[in-house]
Amino acid sequence: MSATNDHHFSGAELAQLYDGRFTPAELDSKRRLWEALCRGFLDRYINESDTVLDLAAGSCEFTNACRARRKIAVDLNPETKRYARDAEVVIAPSDDMAQVASDSVDVVFTSNFFEHLPDKRALMRTMQECHRVLRPRGRLLVMMPNLRYTRERYWDYFDHHLPLTHVSLAEGLQLAGFEPEEIIPRFLPYTVKDSPLPVRAGLVRLYLRLRPVWRIFGQQMFVAARKTQ
Repeated sequence: MSATNDHHFSGAELAQLYDGRFTPAELDSKRRLWEALCRGFLDRYINESDTVLDLAAGSCEFTNACRARRKIAVDLNPETKRYARDAEVVIAPSDDMAQVASDSVDVVFTSNFFEHLPDKRALMRTMQECHRVLRPRGRLLVMMPNLRYTRERYWDYFDHHLPLTHVSLAEGLQLAGFEPEEIIPRFLPYTVKDSPLPVRAGLVRLYLRLRPVWRIFGQQMFVAARKTQ
């Protein structure tokens, strides 16, 4: 959902790659999806007084939809500046967010990003950098495809490199100094391109209320973890 912060691509290459990935109609569907996701699910993890960092913010659907006192959108893609409405934009790699002070962020959120990193060492550096910027007991929220349920479709995107399941992600988070507090192996469908119906806020809210349905359609996982060290 969010654009990648992939170290294998330059900012210009990222802009070219994502410029053609979603049609204007699909981008509009993503905007509606994120507004409904924030109101129907993610708001419970974020206080309006918080500082929230959107890692690999891309076209800023989450950044613009979330309710927080201060928002920081981080991405390598310079086009991110076009989309952020009320956020500070930091153009930086995920493992070197030097412009963001240590212990200054309440929540780091990232969606559909970790799979774009080249290897697990890069993922560890990224999670350690998230750990650095978070305040004590701050939260890291992760959404991404779960290889256990996407299987071969995981590789349908040219810039997917790092396959993870909810089990391996939780183990990596613990190594980086986080304590997983909620793990949902099957949460959202793989992509908005899968939807047989137009994305509507009411349908998204209904889906979020019907948790048994997640076990049928969910191919993305959600993990919330606390900084412990």
